[in-house]
Amino acid sequence: MTTQTLNSLAKAASPYLRSAMHQPIHWYEWGEEAFAAAQREDKPMLLDIGAVWCHWCHVMDRESYDDPEVAQIVNQHFIPVKVDRDERPDIDSRYQAAVSAISGQGGWPLTAFLTPDGKPFYGGTYFPPDDNWGRPGLKRVLLSIANAYREKNSDVVEQARMVEGAISQAESFTARGGQFAPQLVDAIVKSALQMFDSKNGGFGQAPKFPHPAVLDLLIERYAQNGDQELHNVFVTTLQHMANGGVYDQLAGGFHRYSVDERWIVPHFEKMCYDNSELLKNYIHAFQATGTEFFAGVARDIIRWMDEWLSDRERGGFYASQDADYSMEDDGDYFTWTVEEARAVLEEDEAKVACLYYDINEVGEMHHNPAKNVLYVRASADEIARRLELTPQRVQDLLASAKKKMYAARLKRPAPYVDKTVYAGWNALCISAYLDAAKVLGLDTARQFALHSLDRVLSQGWRPERGLLHVIAYSHPESVAREIAGVLDDYAFTAIACLDAYEATADLSYFKFARQIADVMVHKFFDSVSGGFFDTDQTPASDTKVLGVLGARRKPFQDSPTPAGNSVAAIALLRLYAYTNDQSYRDKAQQTMEVFAGMAEQYGIFGATYGIAAVHFSRPHSQVAIIGDDELAAQLYSAASAPLTFTKAVIKLKANQAVPQNLPHALADTIPHLPGVASGKTTAVICSGFTCQPPVSDVNGLRSALEDLRSR
Repeated sequence: MTTQTLNSLAKAASPYLRSAMHQPIHWYEWGEEAFAAAQREDKPMLLDIGAVWCHWCHVMDRESYDDPEVAQIVNQHFIPVKVDRDERPDIDSRYQAAVSAISGQGGWPLTAFLTPDGKPFYGGTYFPPDDNWGRPGLKRVLLSIANAYREKNSDVVEQARMVEGAISQAESFTARGGQFAPQLVDAIVKSALQMFDSKNGGFGQAPKFPHPAVLDLLIERYAQNGDQELHNVFVTTLQHMANGGVYDQLAGGFHRYSVDERWIVPHFEKMCYDNSELLKNYIHAFQATGTEFFAGVARDIIRWMDEWLSDRERGGFYASQDADYSMEDDGDYFTWTVEEARAVLEEDEAKVACLYYDINEVGEMHHNPAKNVLYVRASADEIARRLELTPQRVQDLLASAKKKMYAARLKRPAPYVDKTVYAGWNALCISAYLDAAKVLGLDTARQFALHSLDRVLSQGWRPERGLLHVIAYSHPESVAREIAGVLDDYAFTAIACLDAYEATADLSYFKFARQIADVMVHKFFDSVSGGFFDTDQTPASDTKVLGVLGARRKPFQDSPTPAGNSVAAIALLRLYAYTNDQSYRDKAQQTMEVFAGMAEQYGIFGATYGIAAVHFSRPHSQVAIIGDDELAAQLYSAASAPLTFTKAVIKLKANQAVPQNLPHALADTIPHLPGVASGKTTAVICSGFTCQPPVSDVNGLRSALEDLRSR
């Protein structure tokens, strides 16, 4: 279509909105202009919420919103509004709650029908253009809704009123608080054990999502108590996932989820936040078990993120990679026919690769049965026995086959990468990279994480304004919008700054963490009932609240990123450990108590609350390594090796171990200890605002850490 036929979304910044600029529908972006038009013309609003990585959003765009007949109905009877759920999580979360109350189901694309003032009265997810698969067709739905709005307006208004009430109740925890008890962690762990799929790993049945927060909780519990049942759950799950098709066997990195219980056939989109949290899982599993397989997967995730999801020049992690490269595609970029594999491999490589990756004449993809998802079907030792080769020969052939197949795949049309840089998701990636750098000694990962955090802070943070949600948009020609940060952005970024302080001993990162947390408390904390709202409760006086954005939410559920309230509590508890400022612990405790009465009901979806409970129940410890020689490096490695969520390891040069270069709680103790000021390389363990005598040998440090863990 020519530029004269583009709709108003051509001016949008979001890649999801811009992908619809060619459609014959007169789309509006979310804003006062759309609401004014709806009220002026007395038309209901059609709200589409989706994402650029969403396969079924593309399907509905192609089937319905590209259709001139559908467009005519929409343009005649509705004010259509399109929203990117990544760009506006505040809008998405509220209308998801509304549509779930109406239909019992949420997801994307979200299709909602609103009164002119933005109150939802009907909705669903994907609608085919015509009645099919037991779903009503969009054309019939549109005409029925338009007729109901005209002929039964009072019923529509009453339905909208009822749904609005359901939104307010969806995550209202008033009167559901309780006394916090550490046993809540055990209840969440028990829920995970009950849902565990002992054959395939993971939790529940198909479709299978990774649930990284509960995996982290199980790994941490195992590291503390040695429970072999917990070991079996996370080891089985992480091994099956990494050997499955949900993991990209050629490039590294995880797809979003598996449509089957065996982790074979994925939904092919890849999200930065899934990979950041799974990177932490594999790092922590390596720490807890010493199994090199987990470290190898972690390095591979970083390899993929470095190559595909990072701005190497400016810093920052991109949001996602799409599943498809065209409307007709369904994972074709990632899947292989036998002929495609044989075309790029030597005969002996093809024999080994087809056995290893289970590449057959009939594959797993329904739209094209010849297409195979790559997953590990047989071990190298099994293949060696079958083909009468040495295991080393099989490994060599697999390595060369993998390299050639990936090189060939790079020549295919690649799915779109959304290069939008989101503050909160970047913070998750930064923390994961810093964790990996500490445990695996990856200096390049450390440097890029700090480079990315510097970009987030320089472009997205102003103390007087707060934190932005979007640091940079994918399209260079987009006119940037200043989207205010939500609770997740603040909580995740405060944590990332604390992680950066611990990685560098640069006090400026600690100061950023404290500033961001203080503004988070000011903007989001409920001083009456405790806990944090997801959006700013102190907006400018001229800010107009549109639709149901005035509904208050206190996010508690991990879905799929860690819950904002739980992460906020962790950030405050970590700050308390460095400052001895009781107000941080008090607010963390109030947040924990708000959800204590119902946390058990959420099971594995409340796992980040369980992690926060670990932080709340145990004293935080800091291990300061003072020195800059080989012994200091050995002490740092020894201190970093054991997995303990409530332990920080900080490496200080001798001239940094002075009060002005340390947070308050450490400044009151470390510089005054015997031996610290002498310049001798040493390690100091502090816990509960008291410090043990310095230790100057690796075995002594390990012994002291073991004593601390067993308390």
